[in-house]
Amino acid sequence: MDRTELLAKESVGKLLLKFSTPAVIGMIVNALYNVIDRYFVGNYVNSDAITGITLCFPIMIIMMAFSMLVGFGGTALVSIKLGEQKKEEAERILGNSFVLLIIFSVCIMIIGLLTYKDILMFFNVSDKVMPYAKQYITIILYGTIFQFIGFGLNNFIRGEGNPRLAASTMLIGAITNIILDYIFIRHLSLGIKGAAYATIIGQLVSALWVMKYFVSGKSLLKFHISTMSLKSKVVLKIFSLGSAPFAIQVASSVVTGLFNYSIKTYGGNNSDSAIAALGIMSSIVMFILMPIFGINQGAQPIIGYNYGAKQYKRVKKAYSYAVIVATSIVLVGFLLIQFFPRELFLLFNKTDTNMIDIGAKYIKIYMLMLPLIGFQIISSNYFQAIGKPRHSIFLSTTRQVILLIPSLLLFPTIWGFKGIWIAVPFSDVFSCIITAIFIIREMRLLQNTNPYISE
Repeated sequence: MDRTELLAKESVGKLLLKFSTPAVIGMIVNALYNVIDRYFVGNYVNSDAITGITLCFPIMIIMMAFSMLVGFGGTALVSIKLGEQKKEEAERILGNSFVLLIIFSVCIMIIGLLTYKDILMFFNVSDKVMPYAKQYITIILYGTIFQFIGFGLNNFIRGEGNPRLAASTMLIGAITNIILDYIFIRHLSLGIKGAAYATIIGQLVSALWVMKYFVSGKSLLKFHISTMSLKSKVVLKIFSLGSAPFAIQVASSVVTGLFNYSIKTYGGNNSDSAIAALGIMSSIVMFILMPIFGINQGAQPIIGYNYGAKQYKRVKKAYSYAVIVATSIVLVGFLLIQFFPRELFLLFNKTDTNMIDIGAKYIKIYMLMLPLIGFQIISSNYFQAIGKPRHSIFLSTTRQVILLIPSLLLFPTIWGFKGIWIAVPFSDVFSCIITAIFIIREMRLLQNTNPYISE
């Protein structure tokens, strides 16, 4: 049975396990880039260096957003075309996506290097933190193309039905990063520069691994010079289907920046410690949510292929199984945060007691509605997988833009510093209610013999 036959005939439960397991591993590995950096920086440099990395995060999220725009959008479109037995069109999408990744990476590197100082100054970075932030983000920006090729093209390996290899390309980069973090920071005392160098070298290794796969002749989809000529219809469709994860990441960048700004405004003398705590919170939450994104990646080709093939019962099964698994994962994470918050922060730093106290107290509020988030993320991605990006964008942005940003602006004026953290569970609850309304309607459509296939 070839790869596309598996998507059509294999048991949905087994198929989701087969596709999601390596994708989950891959996403956890991807999370390790930031988690491991913060672990070594927190334990072998200081908490000010963690604050510096955290203040750079909005810029790094924007970088990830553009790689997702092309990588996720192209992969979703490829899965649908393979389900429709249109391999040549799928290869055209791959070629156009590769060119777009290169163009975006070069543009973002140049713009980033020209503007990062202004961005950092906007957040009122303190004098003791600014050197760390500048050193870190400069090196990261020079490695933009490695991140784009490694992460962006890796999605196509999974989309054509080779999830294990997709996971291994992420794993080899992360292992490289961990080893180099240990060498550069602990033994060579390169500090925050060592963390940045380790990250971009790890991304370079992943990029080389991905390119080797596509030029070796082992891939289902092939690179052809003719498919690399950009076609407006293909590009617009890639952007359309990738716009939901892109919007999520851009919103995440805005929210992260707004968090930093609000903490600086309402945190007083504790603001640097609070921003360091926020950085560690982000690492903890990222480590919990990355498996959910992995399940999304595993479910996406299954849902997309079977939706294209009009196998709607299989579509519903894949979605339902994904929601159940995702909810189980976030429940475990929720219990860890509520019962062991201090222990989680001590993993990253044992000396800054003020930062640990702030983090342990407010992460319990920050992630109070974590059990609902698995359902919301899987459901938003479902609409992207079936080619309804506008639905996906709206649902994704309700949580991180439409509800969260106004809450972040309003709640601190009412409850002060505590209001910053209350905004998150508030937006989680109401975004899940809105998502439930949309997904119930969609499941009813799938009961019919002729559901709406396009928007």
